Amino acid sequence: MIKKRSIFMITLALMMALASIKSVRSAEDELANGFVIPPDSAKPHIWWHWMNGNVTKEGITADLEAMKRVGVGGAQIFNVHCEIPAGTVKFMSDNWREMIKHAVKEADRLGLELCMHNCAGWSSSGGPWIKPQYAMQIITFTEKQVKGPSNFSGTIKRPKTNLGCYRDIAYLAFKTPANQMRIDMIQGKAAFERADNLPLSSDKTDDLERVIRSKEILNITDRVDTDGILTWDIPEGDWTLLRIGYTPTGKTNHPAPVEGTGPECDKLSREAAQIHFNGMIQKVLDDIGSPADRSLKDILIDSYEVGSQNWSLKFREEFKNRRGYDPMDFLPVYTGRVVDSPEISERFLWDLRLTVAELFADNYYGYLAQLCREKGLIFSIEAYGNGTFDDIACGGRADIPMGEFWTGGGA
Repeated sequence: MIKKRSIFMITLALMMALASIKSVRSAEDELANGFVIPPDSAKPHIWWHWMNGNVTKEGITADLEAMKRVGVGGAQIFNVHCEIPAGTVKFMSDNWREMIKHAVKEADRLGLELCMHNCAGWSSSGGPWIKPQYAMQIITFTEKQVKGPSNFSGTIKRPKTNLGCYRDIAYLAFKTPANQMRIDMIQGKAAFERADNLPLSSDKTDDLERVIRSKEILNITDRVDTDGILTWDIPEGDWTLLRIGYTPTGKTNHPAPVEGTGPECDKLSREAAQIHFNGMIQKVLDDIGSPADRSLKDILIDSYEVGSQNWSLKFREEFKNRRGYDPMDFLPVYTGRVVDSPEISERFLWDLRLTVAELFADNYYGYLAQLCREKGLIFSIEAYGNGTFDDIACGGRADIPMGEFWTGGGA
């Protein structure tokens, strides 16, 4: 009995060993065959630049057939300017939309996959369908020094304005500190621009005469009439009147054909992202039908090269919800002034940058990703650049996070 059992166990072990060898050989054969005939998932995709309207159906077919012939698996469509003389196919014209439909049809025929950049150019998300109020917004301000006691009746100059669009946030008044402190590197710290590895302010003080006290900042917006006339009884002392608001940054998508160039959408606003999606992507989808059975599978946000922003229509509400306090008391910090103390002002600036970064991830990259997935599309992102956002958090919203490698002195 023991002998029979031993024979059985040896036989079973040999069979399992042979099966394992066969499985390994099968896997090796499959791997080797993959190099001989690569699966579609392993084939490279390429950039396919449509150069300033110089495109024809014949050229589209020739390009795609050449890609297929050499083993390319697909292409990313960019509509770019790049100083090329303009062709006859204007971006978003009926003719251009026919070209897109033809490209999708031919890619269907050839078994290729297509991706399209979300707007003209390669950076970032904008076009003529973005009106100034839905463009990227930046804080802008003017101020006036006054002395009391006296009665003030007049205007405070309108702050610098881009695209003819400006909205007030508040008119504030506060006592002008003697020898007042200033925050260094305020352009980066207040998210007017991206700046990495920002140091904390080296200044320390317990002298409250050098800083603005938040409890003493007066919101006098209700003293301004419909003609912009501010009427206010100035208390005794030296006072600063601060008019602070926001205006578009003026950034546009690039390098785009003229007819495809327009303001960059507000990166902190879901409403602006929806308007942008509808401006081009939705129209293309309406033309070609469901991506489920079409070669157009992917929408891309490529290089981020359009700078930062630090306000939006609903920014105050978002800040309060995310940080738990009202940023209004700290608006003078945007101007580089210290409110309450250097430490407290630096903490506000951290909260400001954090809120901007979260909104970039949630309302720009994240929401556009959601809109694409709802339409059955994959979403690709090159999530880095010169904006005040968290590269990793934004890249994490992608189905395909992308990068780039340059030779010969590039990035």
